[in-house]
This record gives sequence, C-alpha cells and structure tokens, in this order.
Amino acid sequence: MTRSFLFLLGSSRTGGNTELLARRAAEQLPADVEQRWLSLAEHPLPDFEDLRHDSDHVRPTEGAAGLLLDATLAATDIVIASPLYWYSVSASTKRYLDYWSGWLRTPDTDFKATLAGRTIWGVTALAHPEEEVADPLIGTLSNSAAYMGMRFGGVLLGNGSKPGDVLQDSAALARAKTFFAQEPQLARFPYEHEVPVG
Repeated sequence: MTRSFLFLLGSSRTGGNTELLARRAAEQLPADVEQRWLSLAEHPLPDFEDLRHDSDHVRPTEGAAGLLLDATLAATDIVIASPLYWYSVSASTKRYLDYWSGWLRTPDTDFKATLAGRTIWGVTALAHPEEEVADPLIGTLSNSAAYMGMRFGGVLLGNGSKPGDVLQDSAALARAKTFFAQEPQLARFPYEHEVPVG
C-alpha cells in the first residue's frame, strides 16, 4: 500500500510551534508520499456522544465527522500534531480520539481492522525544559495505538512557548530530519513490556 500521511493539527492557533515542527519533519518525506493536512480547529467535531450500547450507529458522510473518518481510514500514517496542553493532548485532539470509540462500532468501516498495522506518530511542542512532563501525551498516543493493533512511531518533542520559538530548538530540528525515517514498532501496552519475575 502506498504510504499516505494524515497530519492532524490540534492547536487552537495556526502556525504554532507544534505545526512548525511537524512541517519541518514532513519536509523530509519522499516526494511520492501523499500528505494531507487537516486542522481540527477548522473542522470542529461536536461533543462526543457515547452510543456504544445503542444499535443505531450510522456512518457519518457529512461535516467534520465524515471528513475526519474518511481521512483517517485512507491514511497509512496518522500524525497527531498537538501542543502539550495541561500535560496531555489538546481538547480538539482528545475529542477526535473519543470519536474513534464510535467509529469502532460504525457499520461498513471495519475501523479497527483497517487501522491495524498502520502507524500513529506524534509531534508536540512544550514550554518546559524537562521532556518527561509530556509522558501523559505520549502514553495517550502509544496506548491508543496498542489498543488498535497499530504501530507507534514515537513523539517528536520540541520546546517553545511564543510563536516561532521551536525554530530555535536545534536539537528538535535535528530530530525532525530523521523522525519519519525510523521503522515504527508494533505498539504495546506498558504491562506487556514487563519481564516475568522468577
């Protein structure tokens, strides 16, 4: 299958540090790799309604939900580009991931089977010198990938607060040059990494 990258921008502003870092990484992709960029702020999803135990699931064909579902199913690589907001993903990003719960039960999508084996990547900018504060965001993406049977390419971290700050983070820019060149591994939950005692 030809690789197709879906970049989902989860910032509340255009051209923020996370988007700048994601675009630097995307510049390194081969020219024949399709890139699609969608801003979750420009395509806002309504509040997620949990209908797991109802039977009237209908595939969305219009609006933000229809657009994002189709774009997600078409992508081999899904890049969640969300700034670090209160130590995790942004509200629009979390809402998008919440919609996966409904899409798992949407007829004629085979959502989980379709995404299995594909890859989730993350890009985030944080305004903190210690990168460990991004662990909740990384865990959200890694565990989501594990549940779906997907690969996880990791999270490209950059530092920046004011617009454009991340372009001064030379280490992040260096990592961006090779970020998408790595071979992503099948995601696993943390408890699956534990070594048996005895």
